[in-house]
Amino acid sequence: MGSSSESQLRPLVEQAFEDRSKLESREHRGAVEETLELLDKGKLRVATRGDDGEWTVHAWTKQAILLYFGIRAMERVEVGAYEYHDKIPLKKNLDQQGVRVVPPGTVRYGAHMEPGSILMPGYVNIGAYVGAGSMVDTWATVGSCAQVGKGVHLSGGVGLGGVLEPPGAKPVIIEDGAFIGSRAIVVEGSRIGEEAVLGANVVITASTKIIDVTGPEPVETRGYVPPRSVVIPGTRPKRFPAGEYQIPVALIIGQRKASTDKKVTLNEALRDFGVSV
Repeated sequence: MGSSSESQLRPLVEQAFEDRSKLESREHRGAVEETLELLDKGKLRVATRGDDGEWTVHAWTKQAILLYFGIRAMERVEVGAYEYHDKIPLKKNLDQQGVRVVPPGTVRYGAHMEPGSILMPGYVNIGAYVGAGSMVDTWATVGSCAQVGKGVHLSGGVGLGGVLEPPGAKPVIIEDGAFIGSRAIVVEGSRIGEEAVLGANVVITASTKIIDVTGPEPVETRGYVPPRSVVIPGTRPKRFPAGEYQIPVALIIGQRKASTDKKVTLNEALRDFGVSV
């Protein structure tokens, strides 16, 4: 259906999401397909950041992704010696887009990686966005609709959760310049602020208590790590009927120093705080 604007595509997608029978019409089906194409090219995003620093979720784009699963048929995909069986094709023309993907790294159609980004043998799922200069290291996973900024490093085995439903739910967001240590997990729409550093094995969920311990009294938040924070995994006691046990928390133990911003690796910087990566 030619190149269309958001104002044209959005009502058609929303109508089809409310009434799936409308997908039988070429107009509504075409709107879903074009929305996915625009997500794939990075001309649309599931979530965008405003001038005030706040993020807005465009629920209709996630509706389009869910509808796309419904209109696609299973098919065999062969890539050299590899064979896949799925509804969603792989992203193509990576060389023309200036994206480096190391085998067997996989980018699913409907995800976008900006020029200069790198994917080692990891995975970037549909609806996700990865900014220029970012590294998705070995066995790291960028879940569906996750938004990764520019100059981000996702270390080996990092898991960014996918958030497709409900469509209005905020996806996982990693802002520009953040460093996510090995085997760290960020899920359930959590947000990591610009240039923040998560040490190895930090787990951030919607219910994880994030405790700033740099002042005279602890300050607790959830779902958001402030910019330039240095975070390590910790525990705190909680009493249950069967006794007292330690439950995981995330501890903000300091601020990233300006002297470390230009380093190729943050290992030396994190040693100042006793953090492993």
